[in-house]
Amino acid sequence: MKSDRLLSILLLLQTRGRVPAHELAERLEVSVRTIYRDVEALSASGVPVYAERGRHGGIELLAGFRTDVTGLTADESRALFILAAQGAHAALGLDAALGSALRKVMAALPAPHRPAAEVTSRRVLVDATRWKGGPHKAVDLDVLQDAVFADRRLRLRYRHSDTKEPRTYTVDPYGLVAKAGIWYLVADRRAKPQLFRADRVHSAAVLDDPVRRRPDTELADVWEVLRRQVEERPGGLDVTVRVRRDRLDLFLRLTAAWLASPPEDDGTSEWVTARLSYGVVGEARQLLMFADRVEVLSPPEVREELAAAAASVTELYRRTAGGRD
Repeated sequence: MKSDRLLSILLLLQTRGRVPAHELAERLEVSVRTIYRDVEALSASGVPVYAERGRHGGIELLAGFRTDVTGLTADESRALFILAAQGAHAALGLDAALGSALRKVMAALPAPHRPAAEVTSRRVLVDATRWKGGPHKAVDLDVLQDAVFADRRLRLRYRHSDTKEPRTYTVDPYGLVAKAGIWYLVADRRAKPQLFRADRVHSAAVLDDPVRRRPDTELADVWEVLRRQVEERPGGLDVTVRVRRDRLDLFLRLTAAWLASPPEDDGTSEWVTARLSYGVVGEARQLLMFADRVEVLSPPEVREELAAAAASVTELYRRTAGGRD
């Protein structure tokens, strides 16, 4: 533990220059006294490190001193080479930069770690896109990136999922998030956090006005708030269904986002009872994909909704059975 901490201090100082002792203590989760003891240990081992007291003091390496020690353990080296599938870096125009960066990291790794890192890059792949998620519209992230990195406000022409015509918004961007293969702009609109799907942005323009982010608020903070709003959104409509056992696994996979509780399964019955939670009655129409393998038991308005939808489909195909209208 101490050797790891000493190496962390060395790399932090090499990267940041002068760092106050209390900041190092907070970063490494030790006391300030421990930091000063570690500095003495580094100095005794030949590292030209010194501490200055006072208001603007801190711990610093002698000017010009550099070390070629990467500080990476074997596991850390492997972690760097677990690559995401093509898409995220390509959308940001960083595919070539990623390849170049990884080559440089590989060259800088301690020789014993290189074979494991290389094997990891060929044996582990992270693909964040969902199966059969449907084709995604090509997204141009250039303007959104420009605003994010230039700290400028954005004017968007944006179409919501429930509207046909785009609306105009002026927003203060925090950053971009790729979620399951879909890009989102995370921004404040009128000082309140909001998500904008990048593939619904009809046009975007970077304004001259500086961004107006809330103080002490970072992208990760805003994303966490918005993510929870989506995932913990109350359903409001409880639906009880019964599912044929031969379709239970598929049912659980496709309705996982709406399941209110684990299904009641005694392991022997042909039918298994499950409870779902929807926002509105119309959302329950998704259950029609299971045909007669899923039956809604309650509430009555959902049964009526599905019966009406099924009747409408039946009438459509009855009328067109002998040819198109």
